[in-house]
Amino acid sequence: MKFILDANIIFSGILNTKGKIGDLLINSKDYFDFIAPDFLRTEIKKHYPRLCKISKLTIEQVKEAEFLVYKDIIFISEEQIKSSTWAIAEKLVLDVDPKDTHYVAFAKHFKCKIWSGDKVLIKGLVKKKFTKFITTDELFKLREGKF
Repeated sequence: MKFILDANIIFSGILNTKGKIGDLLINSKDYFDFIAPDFLRTEIKKHYPRLCKISKLTIEQVKEAEFLVYKDIIFISEEQIKSSTWAIAEKLVLDVDPKDTHYVAFAKHFKCKIWSGDKVLIKGLVKKKFTKFITTDELFKLREGKF
């Protein structure tokens, strides 16, 4: 199964590689294909100072955690997505959070769900009948065969 990862999932995984999200990202290669837009790596780099501050890790430790989290993620160029798909995604997220257009466009393109903990995004898009989301708990149960 394929899932699109958003930045808050990656951020959480880097902050705590031994937590539930970190475990799912690092130990689910045999169960899931995790896909992320290329831009996400740049976005995370911008937040290195914040990651260090929150986690109390050094920059080297943050980069090591980032490497562990990224090792099984398939990063795909945004150029692979058709412009018509981008247009649909932009319209959907316009009044919710335009910064999340990438995730919706990727979910539509790959016909899969977004793994996100962004409650504002989820609530806003569910109101518009876009329900292609999976929670951390649902994903964990799916991996453990309890879903």
